[in-house]
Amino acid sequence: MIAADAPGARRWPVISALGIVQIFAWGSSYYLLAVFAGPIAAETGWPLSWVVGGLSLGLFVAGMASPRVGEAIRRHGGRPVLALSSILLAAGLLIFATAPVLPVFVAGWVVLGIGMGAGLYDAAFATLGGIYGREARSAITTLTLWGGFASTVCWPLSALFIEHLGWRWSCVAYALIQLGLCLPLILFVLPGNGRAAPAAADRQSTIRLSGPERRAYLTMMAIMVLAGLSVTIVSVHLLTMLQGRGLSLAEAVALGALIGPAQVTARLIEMAGGGRHHPIWTLAGAVGLSAVGLVMLALGLPLVGATIFLYAAGNGIFSIAKGALPLALFGADRYAPIMGRLARPSLIAQAIAPTLGAMLLSAAGTDWTLNVLATLALANILLVIILWKDME
Repeated sequence: MIAADAPGARRWPVISALGIVQIFAWGSSYYLLAVFAGPIAAETGWPLSWVVGGLSLGLFVAGMASPRVGEAIRRHGGRPVLALSSILLAAGLLIFATAPVLPVFVAGWVVLGIGMGAGLYDAAFATLGGIYGREARSAITTLTLWGGFASTVCWPLSALFIEHLGWRWSCVAYALIQLGLCLPLILFVLPGNGRAAPAAADRQSTIRLSGPERRAYLTMMAIMVLAGLSVTIVSVHLLTMLQGRGLSLAEAVALGALIGPAQVTARLIEMAGGGRHHPIWTLAGAVGLSAVGLVMLALGLPLVGATIFLYAAGNGIFSIAKGALPLALFGADRYAPIMGRLARPSLIAQAIAPTLGAMLLSAAGTDWTLNVLATLALANILLVIILWKDME
């Protein structure tokens, strides 16, 4: 549903506020353990695998919650849902900070996972779709630029917090950022939903899909699942795979550092296009670049830096495509609930991906793991072609 005050909602204040919220939503959830896991395990004696496994639980919970999140955004607008997300993220972080035993820490990930489902990209995209309707594409693109700096901002900040505060008080610090910075930005900058929620019967009719729409929906869901598997396995295990190819840890880290700049560069290029092309082109470019990068890496071709840059560039604009294409295919009125439904299997795939990647590396080695990733990427090209044909 498009808010009644959408036409008057100035873009830059709204997108900037939501961008800051996204940086700290990602930084205090998805990216948290990259810096926190070691200190938590070292101080508590909890198994590192259980500490790190909390993120998988959080992603699973986020996936289970996402359809209800999408429907809530459609009915009430994004502001109350995102506000609840900040409160839940803060609550989860405070549970971490006070957890006396591992089960309490793990329970904190259930709370944090609901906050992730209500506050990360899918919910933010649905919020922008509710505010700007079919004109939300450029806002989605700009928001991904902000989100691309989450690790850049929060990893050094996390290291600084831990050095001076320890991991428990660092969790408190992030909780205070959620409540003292993100929550006010959501409540006082984002526009509200100015229209009443539809009746139950009308609500059901707005998310009904025709035959061609359902095929497109299922194809898009499959694309997002395969992409979610690939990107999470690469994110978690890239350094291990590069070392498996004979690179030193320092070389692997230096090459991995290309991912952030590549994603931002690709998003800037997409932004410069001004949305003049259909988002199916963005999706095709995303899966194509990712596939070229992963195939080159699987084949062991030289110029590994260029290979990683191509893969990361594709992943960077995929974030835009997965937000913009459903808006173009299904319209603004159904956008939020459809985004919520599309997010569930993708987030569940991301939840199992770290374990799946570890099993592949352990059982089959680096070469076969890269072959599997390349195959998934090529399968996504085929799915995009099918989607394109269905749209004709």
